[in-house]
Amino acid sequence: MKVKVIGGGFAGCEACYQLLKRGVDVTLVEMKPLKHTPAHHLDTLCEVVCSNSFKSDDVNTSSGLLKAEMRLLDSLVVQIAEQTRVPAGNALAVDRYAFSKTVTERLDSYPNFHRVNEVATDFSSDGYDFVIVATGPLTDEALIPAFKQVFGEAFLYFFDAVAPIVTADSIDYDSAFVASRYGKGDADYLNCPMNKDEYLAFYENLVSAETVQLKDFENNVFEGCMPIEVMAKRGVDTVRFGPLKPVGLRDERKSDKPYAVLQLRKENAEGTLYNLVGFQTNLKYGEQKRVFSMIPALKEAEFVRYGVMHRNTFINAPKFLNKYFQLKSNPKIFFAGQLTGVEGYMESTLSGLVAAIQGYRMQCGLAPLEFGNDTLTGALCEHISVEFGEYSPMNSNFGILSSLTEKIRDKSLRKVAYAERAINAMKQIVTNL
Repeated sequence: MKVKVIGGGFAGCEACYQLLKRGVDVTLVEMKPLKHTPAHHLDTLCEVVCSNSFKSDDVNTSSGLLKAEMRLLDSLVVQIAEQTRVPAGNALAVDRYAFSKTVTERLDSYPNFHRVNEVATDFSSDGYDFVIVATGPLTDEALIPAFKQVFGEAFLYFFDAVAPIVTADSIDYDSAFVASRYGKGDADYLNCPMNKDEYLAFYENLVSAETVQLKDFENNVFEGCMPIEVMAKRGVDTVRFGPLKPVGLRDERKSDKPYAVLQLRKENAEGTLYNLVGFQTNLKYGEQKRVFSMIPALKEAEFVRYGVMHRNTFINAPKFLNKYFQLKSNPKIFFAGQLTGVEGYMESTLSGLVAAIQGYRMQCGLAPLEFGNDTLTGALCEHISVEFGEYSPMNSNFGILSSLTEKIRDKSLRKVAYAERAINAMKQIVTNL
């Protein structure tokens, strides 16, 4: 069996692994290092371009449950994330450089893996049993004509925002303190408090700062990646109830409670870099330096990466794809990743995993796996394939699961029940792999 995968991001790399380990001859078409998108800088595969956190690893959260399901499905991305993780409380965060390097090395170690560095201009299946298109939210313009041939003008766009990174030794540790919220985890976050006057001054400068002009797309922002300045303009306390919420965080050296707190998370295993959690932004670079340096702990901060905004592209998946991530009009073509309208590192990875497994099974004359909406895997497959209202990107969440048969009022217990049901269901499903 010969399969072509286009795109070496999270979805594409996971798809390659699922096929390679099944003995499939895989050709990966990846344009790096010949060409990079505005958000990519490394030459290795599976590059982490936004936050280095893959969210909570607690199975009783939707993000933790999704990873638990993916472990049962033998996800390469989850394996490597665990190998290259950095401290982040209950979250699974990685050293982005070690993670990308290790994924690349694992795939290159397979003798049936062939990497072709070129800019794809079509996704024809000629010479292959099937093709998986996983070119990501920044699909190169060279491939857009091929998309338009299949989808017409039915593209959708939104903008994704990336948070800044500062050096650890430029942080003012007299102002910052180490703690995890409510003492959970291993105090892996560095907290930057503000009193009321400091916060209000910061807020006024934030909402009045100059932003990069986004032209036609400036108001089309995915809620899960909202720029801090856009969020702030919704009200003076909006960010204090969001990324700057001070609850559960106390500096034991001081008696006063903080009025607002920015959290910093380690960006690498050495702890030499920190990212500003929740501070995705579209501010101009000079404005980022000026405004964010108003936070006392960052008054002398050295920014090694400023936040950027970039276009995300996704197709109107329910109109064109089935729940196996397969093109309805051509069963030899599959799509995966954020192109399909799943949003998030793990969700994108999962879509590549599902597309690869389903494509492989179909080529072997086997029935596709049916995941069902008791699992987050199945619920995400349902999201990309069922037409209902205006289509928009979706993260994993308990709200997309089928309802529990028993009504449980306690929110925490309800999440436990969802998780237990999903894990049991997935354990049954993987017996058919």
